[in-house]
Amino acid sequence: MFVAVFKEKPKHPPSRAQSQKPALTSSDALSAIIRLFKNLNFVLLVISYGLNAGAFYALSTLLNRMVILHYPGEEVNAGRIGLTMTIAGILGTVITGIWLDKTKTYKETTLVVYIMTLVGMVVYTFTLNLAHLWVVFITTGTMGFFMTGYLPLGFEFAVELTYPEPEAVSAGLLNVCPQVFGIMFTISQDQIIGKYGAMPANIFLCVFLTLGVVLTAFIKADLRRQKVNGKNPKNCSSSWGLPPDGLAWNSEGVMDRVLRPAT
Repeated sequence: MFVAVFKEKPKHPPSRAQSQKPALTSSDALSAIIRLFKNLNFVLLVISYGLNAGAFYALSTLLNRMVILHYPGEEVNAGRIGLTMTIAGILGTVITGIWLDKTKTYKETTLVVYIMTLVGMVVYTFTLNLAHLWVVFITTGTMGFFMTGYLPLGFEFAVELTYPEPEAVSAGLLNVCPQVFGIMFTISQDQIIGKYGAMPANIFLCVFLTLGVVLTAFIKADLRRQKVNGKNPKNCSSSWGLPPDGLAWNSEGVMDRVLRPAT
């Protein structure tokens, strides 16, 4: 179905940046990876993204254990807490994506969401043992909202920082780092819970999230794709060509239909 129905690319490029990309992007994946690792801003983003997503993976994996440790016999509610975290994460993904699309404030939005993730994690850490299950629902929901809401921001920010490199390469590197950190954090947190309890294990994650906030703050907002989208469309020739008759680039660099006055 996919092969029969979907085309390799649209007839006309959706944006100025995309119209230039075929002429600028190398097909050599290894060369692209080397260039990406020379991009300091992208490297900082990969590490900070890995710390955030890795902490989320570890927290999700060990959530039931930590809840039951403080609330024995609440296995059903532990599952509901996990569900709350997931649903809040879905909402966070949608809302942060819409906000980023409207404002184009890539670094600012990413940094604020990262800080709120850290705040949520700190509150969760020091309220888990208060013997009020409803507090756990609220804190885990807050963490889910911001932790999962951060994920699409990271991908979009990476595309901006690495343009005109292939999105598949930058996205692949972003996906690898959380897996590595996720395994490390899960194993480490599991060992800490067994020896010292849930609070030290959560403080362990808070430390690395703090590091992620600092790294994010040092990322320079070099929005390369937005710079191309802001150019004069006359300078955006490519193998795709300029917009055809009846179409033009709008203020956001996206191709749109021109309404011609009646004669």
